[in-house]
Amino acid sequence: MNYLAHLCLADDTQDSLLGSLMGDFVKGPIDPSLAPELQRAIQQHRRIDSFTDGHPIVRQSKRRVSADFRRYAGILIDMFYDHLLATHWHDYRDQPLDVFTGRVYRLLELHRDSLPGPMQRTVRYMVHCDLLGSYRTVNGIHQALRGIEGRLKRPSNLSAAIVELENNREALLGDFSLFFPELIDFVRSENA
Repeated sequence: MNYLAHLCLADDTQDSLLGSLMGDFVKGPIDPSLAPELQRAIQQHRRIDSFTDGHPIVRQSKRRVSADFRRYAGILIDMFYDHLLATHWHDYRDQPLDVFTGRVYRLLELHRDSLPGPMQRTVRYMVHCDLLGSYRTVNGIHQALRGIEGRLKRPSNLSAAIVELENNREALLGDFSLFFPELIDFVRSENA
């Protein structure tokens, strides 16, 4: 899952929201000096990623990606699922997306200096460009893919893969609509 999904699944506390994003930037053992709730959120991030990567519906979504972009199917499906979450946000959260992302951005700005270095750069861009809100549009996803493409070590033409979202939208929405409630249930059961 990508940023928006991890935030959506986090508890509604500062440390949980921050930790849900830190999971992409903290590799290896989790620093025991971090606040316990940050540690739990990073662990949850990792469990969500493991559950997602091994789920048959997600694997089905990845198979929908054409051979031209299959190597990047994991990245693409993460991004496409965030797009589908953003466009159907009201099905999963009562708070409007703009209100939610505004709160997240304020929180990130407030704590930016205490975040891992690479995350600080991402946060700066995320807030400045309203990255999370931009996921509602195909163009926003296209721009995000261009950004990822620029960070990859090899040439990928990843931004051209936006055609995969356009060509498979209904099938991917069907997959996502089945998968995301299962993921919500998984997170709830893990936190019970």
